[in-house]
Amino acid sequence: MSCKTIDPALHQSRKPDWIKVRLPSNPVYFSTKTLITDLKLNTVCESAQCPNRWECWSSGTATFMIAGDRCTRACGFCAVTTAKPFALEGDEPERVAEAIRRLKLKHVVITAVARDDLKDGGAAHFARTITAVRAVQPELVIEVLTPDFHAKDECLQLVADAEPDIFNHNLETVERLTSAVRSRAKYRTSLAVLRRMKELAPHINTKSGLMLGLGEQEDELLTAMDDLRASNVEVLTLGQYLRPSPQHLPVIAYIHPDKFEEYKRIGYEKGFTYVASGPLVRSSYHAADYKPTRAVKA
Repeated sequence: MSCKTIDPALHQSRKPDWIKVRLPSNPVYFSTKTLITDLKLNTVCESAQCPNRWECWSSGTATFMIAGDRCTRACGFCAVTTAKPFALEGDEPERVAEAIRRLKLKHVVITAVARDDLKDGGAAHFARTITAVRAVQPELVIEVLTPDFHAKDECLQLVADAEPDIFNHNLETVERLTSAVRSRAKYRTSLAVLRRMKELAPHINTKSGLMLGLGEQEDELLTAMDDLRASNVEVLTLGQYLRPSPQHLPVIAYIHPDKFEEYKRIGYEKGFTYVASGPLVRSSYHAADYKPTRAVKA
């Protein structure tokens, strides 16, 4: 494939017709929102202004964001607030577990803001939350979407020892754009995190995702896919970047759904076991569609 900007003709300020978000109407959406509010929990669905939150919540599912709603990093694409975080809440793992018990989930995604203010980056808090959730729902598929922990072995080991079924850390964009998109993160560090988790716990499924439309070129995207496969990543998500506000990075191109289908096909050809690719795909969108091999320690 030639080296070119992806779908440059689709660079426009108005969103194309294929990017549509359903407004909430299902009463389950409102009951889920009430439950989360009552238990004083954060969700990335709201904090990151996910376009799919109406659909997911109407299905009685949510992605829980632990360790507060203030992030220590300032990524150019993200709607989560950058500020000095508050102290961790010791009972948060149990509150998350209670919400999951009430919602009767079969697959849960647990994510967190970056907590560079903490020595372990919040890794122990992840571990405690996984343990608390597993205690109330032993058969639940637990997926974690973590920050990079600066690729510290001791942090990754804490998460691995808690035995999530899926470990997700997003690459977010191609190497050339990383400094602009994730100014306090490094492309190679993210790859090292994913590779090291697989080394520490080969039985845990690994996952990563990229946003498209930030100005990446097609050959750069394909290289990123190759880099992820070289790091033994099994699951790939590709979605359209949508600008949360005028203060965030602009959308350079809106990628046509046919192109997402092409990248899905290429992903499978490159050896990913599961690929979710589409304009509204996010890390957690329809996460339960992927049926992981249940984590069994060797």
